[in-house]
Amino acid sequence: MDSVNITRIQVLESLIKNEKNQTANLANASAWLNQCLDNINWVGFYLVDDKELVLGPFQGKPACIRIPIGKGVCGTAAGKKEIIRVKDVYKFPGHIACDSDSRSEIVVPLIKAGQLIGVLDIDSPVIDRFSENDQQFLEAAAETLVDCL
Repeated sequence: MDSVNITRIQVLESLIKNEKNQTANLANASAWLNQCLDNINWVGFYLVDDKELVLGPFQGKPACIRIPIGKGVCGTAAGKKEIIRVKDVYKFPGHIACDSDSRSEIVVPLIKAGQLIGVLDIDSPVIDRFSENDQQFLEAAAETLVDCL
């Protein structure tokens, strides 16, 4: 990870390290990510509730409230517990279109003590917006965040 992203992770740590309230930390993290990333139109969290993901703190247009685990990009990433980076959401089988302006997406599972607790979801109106470098940065951000949840 480059020095810019290391500094960004340090800023995230400073925002959340002394707060134990999950909602507060996720709200600040979504606002922080919204400021860090260019060419995005939605950033936020879905949290596990039984066999679904339920909308958590976010920045952007109103979103889908519930997503079944295993469905759409978020549900698939949650079910596999793997990061999914989609170049063109309209080519992803079963994509759930919450915002028709979104063209690419990255979803990072949030895993604490081996258990899936939610996902970080980021959409962009630009096809193929998310790079390997973005993925590494967001994975580090998710790990930092999970440590404070």
